[in-house]
Amino acid sequence: MNQVILILGGTKEAAELAEKLVAELPVARIISSLAGRTKEPSPLAGEVRIGGFGGPDGLARFLIQNEVTRFIDATHPFAKTISANAKIAAKKTGLDLEIRTRQPWQKHTGDLWIEVTSLEEARKEIPAGARVLLALGSQYIDIFNTVDHAHFIVRMVDEPSTPLPLPHHTMIIGKPGNLGEETAILKQFSITHILCRNSGGQGAYAKIEAARALKIPVIIVEQSV
Repeated sequence: MNQVILILGGTKEAAELAEKLVAELPVARIISSLAGRTKEPSPLAGEVRIGGFGGPDGLARFLIQNEVTRFIDATHPFAKTISANAKIAAKKTGLDLEIRTRQPWQKHTGDLWIEVTSLEEARKEIPAGARVLLALGSQYIDIFNTVDHAHFIVRMVDEPSTPLPLPHHTMIIGKPGNLGEETAILKQFSITHILCRNSGGQGAYAKIEAARALKIPVIIVEQSV
């Protein structure tokens, strides 16, 4: 029987894993599952499934109906719901769940981190007059709509379908760049603070390196227990 591999992805590491498995297992069916928050995700090797499963029971049904033989969680540290559902679905179906969730970033000498465990705490750490690079994703914007003492530079992969509810903000459309590009953005927009989640991986790490070099504080939301 040919292998059917389901990867819970959405990260650079998951994309690299899919590419590796497609190359190594040409007769296997490799399926990458994405949440669907990005309108035009980058091309992935193998099959791509977009959208939710309908909770752990829906995920278990998908595993059974598609005769999945190998189940991999390659999401980021904040994908708590799907990771929890994956554990339940694996138990229901008797599959082993390979957990390849990427590790959060580690603080290095020179990092000016303000570490918090929630967006509510992060909001309280924004000082008056700050110019904040908000690198969180559209689903986490609303909590800052009462912050009128700072200016947000909001980076999103896709143009929002409705105006942002922030009193003072500037939009940047695009994905995180390399160290030089991130440094240029921080300088161009006179950023005084970065606000982001500690989601780990290399894809978005350049802004942390740029902040370190420019001595810019990072309000960083750590994964809560």
